[in-house]
Amino acid sequence: MSAANTLEDHVRDLAMCERCPKMHRPSIVTGPVQSKVLLVGQAPGAREPVLGRPFAWTAGKTLFRWMQEATGIGEDIFRQRVYIASVCRCFPGRNPKGGDRVPNEIERANCRPWLEAEMRLLQPHLVIPIGKLAISQFMPVGKLVDVIGVNYSNMEWQGFRFDLLPLPHPSGASTWHRMEPGKLLTVQALELLAAHPAICAL
Repeated sequence: MSAANTLEDHVRDLAMCERCPKMHRPSIVTGPVQSKVLLVGQAPGAREPVLGRPFAWTAGKTLFRWMQEATGIGEDIFRQRVYIASVCRCFPGRNPKGGDRVPNEIERANCRPWLEAEMRLLQPHLVIPIGKLAISQFMPVGKLVDVIGVNYSNMEWQGFRFDLLPLPHPSGASTWHRMEPGKLLTVQALELLAAHPAICAL
């Protein structure tokens, strides 16, 4: 696992990771964006390996629309100024019952040191976990209604301190952010995001 001294080395090493045999390579890696804002998704979908970047398809369109409307920052600038990570970096494959397979605990554990390295290299002031799986990496979460719409200041994780501002997953398969109370809570979360000093400094 990477013990890279620079973000450029880290991104290069991550792109070559082959630790999870059930995952579909390649690893989806953002550029070496030196940022005090770290966004963490769940895992790439089927389209991300084709297009070569995280949040490249339907969920990404919704996510970047949220960001544009809340902060005035468009997708291209957002990608240039925010480091985008995920709980797992390779496409997990399809779930036979529909949708994408959720990465298992071993796969999440295999990928966790990459996130820890990014925390060390970036020292982010703000972490934005997207969806329940990503949120659960940083704090206990039962229902989204209990955690969305709150800025958790000065959170501690693996010895790092930062603000945590969770968002629901913008997947087209999810209705949570389109129905109340999820719709209102998502708006509240985006308003908090837009006002955060780390976002204002982008």
